[in-house]
Amino acid sequence: MAEKKLYDAATIGDVATLQQLLQGNQHLLDVVSFPCLKNVLHIAIKHGKESIVEEVLKINPELALELDSKNSSSLHLAAARGNAGIAKRLLVIAPEMCWWRDGQDMNPLHVAAVKGNEAVLEEMLRQDSLAAAARLHRGQTVLHLCAKHRQLGTLKVLVKELGHLVGARDDDGETLLHFAVMDYQLEILEYLKRSCKLEKLTTNSSGKTALDILNESVRDETTYPKMKRILENISNHSIFQNLPRYTEMTMVAAVLIATMAFQAAVSPPGGVWQEDGFDKETSRDYKAGFAVMATKHPKTYANFVHANLLSFISSTISILLLSTAGGSDQWIFVTIATYLEWLSMAAIAITYGASLVMTNPDMVEFGFSNVVYITTSIFVPVICVIFLFGSRRNGGKRLVKKVRPNCDTV
Repeated sequence: MAEKKLYDAATIGDVATLQQLLQGNQHLLDVVSFPCLKNVLHIAIKHGKESIVEEVLKINPELALELDSKNSSSLHLAAARGNAGIAKRLLVIAPEMCWWRDGQDMNPLHVAAVKGNEAVLEEMLRQDSLAAAARLHRGQTVLHLCAKHRQLGTLKVLVKELGHLVGARDDDGETLLHFAVMDYQLEILEYLKRSCKLEKLTTNSSGKTALDILNESVRDETTYPKMKRILENISNHSIFQNLPRYTEMTMVAAVLIATMAFQAAVSPPGGVWQEDGFDKETSRDYKAGFAVMATKHPKTYANFVHANLLSFISSTISILLLSTAGGSDQWIFVTIATYLEWLSMAAIAITYGASLVMTNPDMVEFGFSNVVYITTSIFVPVICVIFLFGSRRNGGKRLVKKVRPNCDTV
């Protein structure tokens, strides 16, 4: 009779009856066990009765540590129920419960993610986010679980804390992306695209990417084109996809070109005059420290200086922009720096050609205009190829649009 009253009190949240029963038998909470080895705390949590949970924990907090027949702890039950208040009270008593595994090898954070209970998940993540990174059956992550159970809400919560797991593979080599595609979950793909969390398509143990799986699936004419477009965009990301790495590589090239341009300015081809004098060949006066070529080939030397100056200035501006981009992730700076880098490369190539003309007797008649023509005929096609390669499978979009993705705050 007392057991039935205790069960009913826990079910409906009747604190007065609970207190009355305990006055008659102060050990009642210790001796009563309901089906599936559930205690009164389990029953109250299952029905979301926070007032009963609070009262029971005051009297006997050790009940929170007991497991039911499915090896579920009280925190597992709170995670499944979705009651953040109860979960918070339990975490105060035993925060280590975040790591406990139930009969399905899931800890409470996994359970909350599968059930879509965002508030409880956030509460437990504040207590111990590392527990959410624990692997499950066949090496699956909690993000795999979210995709498998179509829980976009809890996926967003977890990505904030565990963004590094977005590309994690299970024992079959499959990522979150593979799982989302297998279940035709367009919303998850769109979210991952907006949040810029996908860098490339990886293959599973069968050598298939998410795009391969999509193409082999039964096609939904409404969803399939949208998913394919997203996956193709991922697979065709330009060289700008990895901003930190790209910035570092471009910075090295910019510094190298700026150094070359500076060196050419202070040590011009042909050297400098060692003392003041008069050049009979050109009938021109010269002074010590002036470039010899400025006297011998003034027009070509002037063009050389202009090209060298253009190379130095464009490289130094590129360095400044890349330094800013590295600290603030501003893609527009990287885009401008890239164009300037291409310009500086072309200019330094023209500087090199002009140096050959001025220092090689056999090329004096070759002319500076031919140097510019050859350099342009090489650089323009190469740059065109870069643009075509970057946009050929993306509807002809300009490269600048690929380096300025519309990323939501994750």
